Amino acid sequence: MTSTYVIDSDSDRATDQAPGATEIIDRPRERTAASTQVRAPWRHFVRHFAEMVVAMAVGMLVLGLALKPLLGMSDLLQRADMSALIMATNMTIGMSVWMRYRGHSWASTAEMGAAMYIPFAVLLIPFWAGLLPGNVIMMGGHVLMLPAMVAAMLHRRSEYLPGHAL
Repeated sequence: MTSTYVIDSDSDRATDQAPGATEIIDRPRERTAASTQVRAPWRHFVRHFAEMVVAMAVGMLVLGLALKPLLGMSDLLQRADMSALIMATNMTIGMSVWMRYRGHSWASTAEMGAAMYIPFAVLLIPFWAGLLPGNVIMMGGHVLMLPAMVAAMLHRRSEYLPGHAL
């Protein structure tokens, strides 16, 4: 008695067609050229975004730890506005180093740096006017930074899609 297992190439899962199988058939899922071309560039785009977020986190951690002994005793870090700007600077340095390493232009690196500061600048004005508490600057700046980065990436999408020299 022979059964057939069908393996879906995309999921690598076998489905038993009948008990006691001894035969395996590999049946790849059909893909159209259009679906492959649409999905691949956006995966590349998302990977670039994730790389920049990781580079920002590394910059924030490494430079934050390096500056802590220098600024730790200062009242500078106790102020929400200065703490947010220092953190944005640390993140921007890490991300900028990574972008230049990956071959991005100075213009796109500067635009991405601006995308990191603009959300904080928008929130600092109401903070200085006494309309926002300090914790909103830090949290809100980080949350708004992500869509600002996506907007900067979409502005120069050719640098973030396949075909860009890496």
